[in-house]
Amino acid sequence: MGQKSKQFGSFRESVADIPDGSTIGFGGFAMPGVPFNLIKALMEQGAKRLTLVGNTTGGAQQPRMPDMGMLVENGQVAKVICAFTAATRPTDVLPFTKYYESGEVEAELVPQGTLAERMRSAGAGVPAFYTPTAVGTELAEGRETRVINGREYLLEYALKLDYAFIRARTADSFGNLRFHRAQRNFCPVMATAATCTIVEVDEPILPAGAIDPDDVHTSGIFVHRLIQVPAEPDGLWPTKRQERRR
Repeated sequence: MGQKSKQFGSFRESVADIPDGSTIGFGGFAMPGVPFNLIKALMEQGAKRLTLVGNTTGGAQQPRMPDMGMLVENGQVAKVICAFTAATRPTDVLPFTKYYESGEVEAELVPQGTLAERMRSAGAGVPAFYTPTAVGTELAEGRETRVINGREYLLEYALKLDYAFIRARTADSFGNLRFHRAQRNFCPVMATAATCTIVEVDEPILPAGAIDPDDVHTSGIFVHRLIQVPAEPDGLWPTKRQERRR
């Protein structure tokens, strides 16, 4: 019996079985690496009480692309774990903010490097680690610390994901990935931290082994589902051509 294909025919099909209560990581740092099409498909699928993990809750720019904040607005989210719960400029107001301030959605603020390390640790099988980041701040109040070699460190736990939604430039049918520049932000660590990694791919998916091993950024052993982003507009966005113009 041959191996089951990792390639899916549609974004809707790739997220159809995601249950309520799932913890999902979303790749991306600003625009690069954000799985816009998978987010849109999850909005249509409608899973509820989700915990979302990402760098930010989304953007304030208009017109908006699909982002974590839209899932919050759609009533699908119970909690968000991210490095930025507010806009980086005081003139911007994130749509997420009113839901957090009203108590409709819980938010856990995690320093950016700590967030990445928590997911990397989950993928490496490391259950917890100590870091000096956030020691002496509100984020450390009531939490375990330890003095090591004369310096105080805060205990952080690995962050395991049920699903990771990421975007890559190139993939082969086994799931080996190459990212384009800033796509290599949270995407690699999320892939290793997730039980199921779903990838939207800019370029046509190549035969298994077509990517030189030295050029593989994430091994296919961490990838479970692949969907190619359509080259022409068909209601999904951004398309491959639109992504390249940015």
